[in-house]
Amino acid sequence: MSKILITGATGGLGGTTARFLRDKVSAENIFVLVRDLESDKAKALKNDGFNLRKGDYDDFEGLKKAFNGIDVLYFVSASDISKRIPQHKNVVEAAKESNIKHILYTSTVRNDESSEAPLFAVVDAHLKTEDWIKKSDLTYTLLRHNLYAEVIPMFLGSKEQLLQSKSIYLPTGTGRTSFVPREDFAEAEANILAAAEKFENQVLEFNGSESTSFEAVAALLTHILNQPIDYVSPDVEEFEKTMASFGLPEDIIGMLTMFSLGIANGEFDQKSDDLEKVLGRKTKSIGKFLNDVYA
Repeated sequence: MSKILITGATGGLGGTTARFLRDKVSAENIFVLVRDLESDKAKALKNDGFNLRKGDYDDFEGLKKAFNGIDVLYFVSASDISKRIPQHKNVVEAAKESNIKHILYTSTVRNDESSEAPLFAVVDAHLKTEDWIKKSDLTYTLLRHNLYAEVIPMFLGSKEQLLQSKSIYLPTGTGRTSFVPREDFAEAEANILAAAEKFENQVLEFNGSESTSFEAVAALLTHILNQPIDYVSPDVEEFEKTMASFGLPEDIIGMLTMFSLGIANGEFDQKSDDLEKVLGRKTKSIGKFLNDVYA
């Protein structure tokens, strides 16, 4: 049986994928990468029966040691966008030197790969990483993710904040997104890890079953909260000034602006049904997701 290493295991996607995979593969063949073996999350993973390997994307030699004896690597993209390029290069090169047989990488869907695109900083790191993987001669599976549904409450705030503002205020225009709840990504990718040989050298685009605008999200929230929730799409200058007046840090404003403009630009309005095929069902509806979060 192949030995599988899951990176990002103390995060939402990696940890959830590991737990789905445990229902399909013996835990003795599942290894998880953690930065701190003594952290509470690492100890919880150990108590769940997973084998722990210590590693950090910044530490090339440490990654090679962690990857020793591993057959299949589930490579979750780094959370810090500004550090992705050097960190991802470390992971790919360490995987090659450690004789990893198959690497699965969580990338992103996109329409516009130009340097003028709103999400160029995000897309460029993924493009480079995909290219390094393809040139490494490793067997690969590229998993291009649409946006997590969890970014909706991250962008909109809590139920209490929504009831106070009674509006969604984002420069997303009429852009639509095929949102995917994190658990659907994790379940599908556990399915793939359990039968990785069926997905060798494939590029899969993982989109939600619905294409949703923030205007539609406002309508759904109006029903869920039984209060009118308006949708306002300001221009970028007005949006950034308004967010700054509320005391939001500059980097948070930049992130909100970048992803909002990416949505407006159609980056996430994707139609591929690869995810439905791997799951064997439709993804969780955005109405149900929002109801679970806000009802």
